Amino acid sequence: MKIGVFGTGTVGQTIGKKLIELGHEVKLGSRTANNDNGSSWAAAVGSRASHGTFADSAAFGELLFNCTPGQASLEVLAAAGEANLRDKVLIDVSNPLDFSKGAPPTLFVGNDDSLGERIQRAHPELKVVKTLNTVNCEVMVDAARVAAGDHTMFLCGNDASAKAQVRELLTGGFGWRDVIDLGDISNARATEALLPIWVRLWGVLKTGDFNLKVVR
Repeated sequence: MKIGVFGTGTVGQTIGKKLIELGHEVKLGSRTANNDNGSSWAAAVGSRASHGTFADSAAFGELLFNCTPGQASLEVLAAAGEANLRDKVLIDVSNPLDFSKGAPPTLFVGNDDSLGERIQRAHPELKVVKTLNTVNCEVMVDAARVAAGDHTMFLCGNDASAKAQVRELLTGGFGWRDVIDLGDISNARATEALLPIWVRLWGVLKTGDFNLKVVR
């Protein structure tokens, strides 16, 4: 499959590399086609990796990932172009983190709205699935890094077929054994709200290799 990944930082590069290992073709997207991070990543990862603008990545991908900082996500998706997004599935791993007052960050949206919902409203023909935003990027693509994979990942979105496709990637590609579908995209309010405790746990544990498990 051809997959477009928005964002050339650590998250985008980590997800892109894993997707390449799974046999997919990946194009990272950034604001400019001459982004050093994207170019270096593509050169290092191999022939199935490439880089371009956000619009290039969106046009290329049959499946899309949003791995951009939350404050930039709406602008990034606008730059990707509505025609390039239409009827595609977007896996949104972003979070509405606000670092304007320093660390630890707060959330710039919550309680009665979410970043996932804002993305869906801005692009109604895009099939947004919120998932993976509650763990470190290395755990996103390798659940077995924590407790041999015995912990929980959430997903939510409005389109059942899109969620089924994403679940298959999570379980078959990234090793997630326990995936809970919370329902429609409004449930992104809950998963994004986990970030304040995640940030504080990271500060105490000094590692990103941890997660929550729903015991039932």
